[in-house]
Amino acid sequence: MSDPNSVDLVLVEDNPQDLELALLALKQASPSLRIHVARDGAEAVEFIFCEGPYTGRLIAETPKVILLDLKLPKIDGLDVLKRIKGDPRTSAIPVVVLTSSSEQRDVVESYKLGVNSYIVKPVNFERYTEAVRGLGLYWMLLNRSPKAAH
Repeated sequence: MSDPNSVDLVLVEDNPQDLELALLALKQASPSLRIHVARDGAEAVEFIFCEGPYTGRLIAETPKVILLDLKLPKIDGLDVLKRIKGDPRTSAIPVVVLTSSSEQRDVVESYKLGVNSYIVKPVNFERYTEAVRGLGLYWMLLNRSPKAAH
């Protein structure tokens, strides 16, 4: 049996509407999906690295994927990405940037830091949920990634 603190996916999103739509789409794609929501970059870092209120988690219990917004309060999404990809314990976790920013510098910097995919959030609600559902299916069911170093 897996640890009750383990999750399949970490969703880092501060926009309440986008969060609600993403959770709905992910649950439609995979009803048994275990999701942890972080509403800012600081909470994401604490959860992923088992710090603060998450010290009881095992860092070896890595999620299968992290969906990361870039424009976040407290710690910017690019800084979260840099920390994840810069640590051998977490660098193998696939990170998908899901953001409203289509700025070329954000795309370039994300890939320089090691992002696995960069997706601009569709403005249309139906397209947004379709995109998130597709992301969930691909990263949770089809993609195979190495286990992170422990």
